[in-house]
Amino acid sequence: MDNRALNVLKWGIENSDVSRNDPTAQKHPGMGLDPKGLQEVLGIYAAKSDAELMEDAMKTITDPNTSLDAKIAAFKDFELLVEGIDNANNLENGQLWRRLVDQLEHEEDELRRYAAWCVGIAVQNNRRGQERLLAIGTIPTLVNLATEDLNEQVRRKAVFALSCASRNFQPGLDTVVEKVPPRFKPKEKLDAADMSSVDSLIDQLKEDAARAR
Repeated sequence: MDNRALNVLKWGIENSDVSRNDPTAQKHPGMGLDPKGLQEVLGIYAAKSDAELMEDAMKTITDPNTSLDAKIAAFKDFELLVEGIDNANNLENGQLWRRLVDQLEHEEDELRRYAAWCVGIAVQNNRRGQERLLAIGTIPTLVNLATEDLNEQVRRKAVFALSCASRNFQPGLDTVVEKVPPRFKPKEKLDAADMSSVDSLIDQLKEDAARAR
């Protein structure tokens, strides 16, 4: 909590009925929270909609002048937001899908990792998200990350995203099968509604992702 927020908290406590009527309560007359200043501080912390928060986070993530630490913090916030299926589906409305998947090809390992993680979260058990991911042609990029990226954590998160994009969504699974290297291709057609069938491919990708490069 920064100093402005702490001052608001102190101001609220000291101006409560209990504190005003308690002669032993500590006072901070020099706090300087005049009505105008208080309104400004409260405005800064006013609640935003989830759509606005996602937009703010993506602006931070894609800002070339923002530090890597700040981008990672924004990605963590973004991931929490897209856990909600309504927010995940709003990625399309807010034109955030393309900006998110662009991060899958970022030069920074951590940003590729978080991008893959967020993609997986957004499409997990979400048919509309799976359809959108397929439509914008992201599965080949995820396959490349899962099988070729030099960073193990990136590979693992890409496999997670492919798993989420495939389960109970046959077009997604068929595209993954089509795009994986020959060594992973199954001998028989896989069934997206059969979790053991999907796992027969995903488990191979997981094992390969854990292999040292």
